[in-house]
Amino acid sequence: MSDRILAATRKGLFIVTRQSSGDWKVDSAHFVGDHVPMAVHDPRDGALYAGVHHEHFGDKMHRSRDGGATWDEVGTPTYPEKPADRPDDLCPMRQIPIPWTTKLIWELTVGGGDQPGRLWCGTIPGGLFKSDDAGDSWELVRSLWDDPARAKWMGGGFDFPGLHSVFVDPRNSKRVVTAVSCGGVWISEDDGASWKCEGTGIRADYAPPETAYDPQTQDVHRLAACRANPAVMWAQHHNGIFRTADGGANWTENESDDPPSRFGFAVAAHPHDDQTAWFVPAIKDEHRVPVAGRFVVTRTRDGGKSFDTLTDGLPGEHAYDLVFRHGLDVDTTGERLTTGSTTGSLWVSENAGDQWRCVTSHLPPIYTVRFA
Repeated sequence: MSDRILAATRKGLFIVTRQSSGDWKVDSAHFVGDHVPMAVHDPRDGALYAGVHHEHFGDKMHRSRDGGATWDEVGTPTYPEKPADRPDDLCPMRQIPIPWTTKLIWELTVGGGDQPGRLWCGTIPGGLFKSDDAGDSWELVRSLWDDPARAKWMGGGFDFPGLHSVFVDPRNSKRVVTAVSCGGVWISEDDGASWKCEGTGIRADYAPPETAYDPQTQDVHRLAACRANPAVMWAQHHNGIFRTADGGANWTENESDDPPSRFGFAVAAHPHDDQTAWFVPAIKDEHRVPVAGRFVVTRTRDGGKSFDTLTDGLPGEHAYDLVFRHGLDVDTTGERLTTGSTTGSLWVSENAGDQWRCVTSHLPPIYTVRFA
């Protein structure tokens, strides 16, 4: 069971630890004042990684090998120069050029146990990078970046497409699943050498009927998989919750009336029970606040047929906290969860979401929570 939480925020990275009393407290602060959109712990060697976004100096990557006591700057995922004779890649919706520069480090995931030093990094504007030396250097995965289908990708909440989810199959490290907003779900069976866009059944209600089921333009907000049965994955989409039981080829849309909303950004999959997952619903598009001002977490234990609305310990009225796509996490037991909001509040549950405890309401806006 994990006793540390990495909370990456608009103004720093905060390490939260569980005390012997059972209480949680903010233990240390790092990169205070700087925008830290992403952080991850590598269970293979204990290293911590943090992506730091500087408005004037761009994105930087940092690594700690001593639990956060000290940090070293390592390599940064950097795009090659766009060939002079290549036409601009235009966002199909906004008709603006998609840059060949890192605008945001939006995902960090460690490789398999048989891949020492392997890290994956997803970025805005939709590129995937990999490192095989613990972040000292990075390589753009050209097989995905150069795929002709990328011409369909477009920005959602950001001006440019963003690759925000990377899942490495624990049974086979060469099987990698990614998700792009807005570009759908992409799967590689050969360690990133080639890719296929999957997503039969995923539907975009904001698209014209003739393109609503196009898998290459879907706005998947977040992807999560059951580690014990990776064939089962969950997608929190812009307009619904989808589930696959065949590794991503075919998806079923949840049509339950139980959740207060089908919109949201975050999803966490139970590591052992492929029927269980958690979501944080909201009102979509212009509003992006909890339904009726009640901050809740929803949970399904039957594969999406029904949902529990979890409220114990969460603010029940006049709560307008939004949870971003990396703002919900579950530990390896499936019992301990954490979620962090745009208003700087951080909650922990020790019993699969039945009850929640507020750790603090005074952090900067939280982008990512990860157990470490």
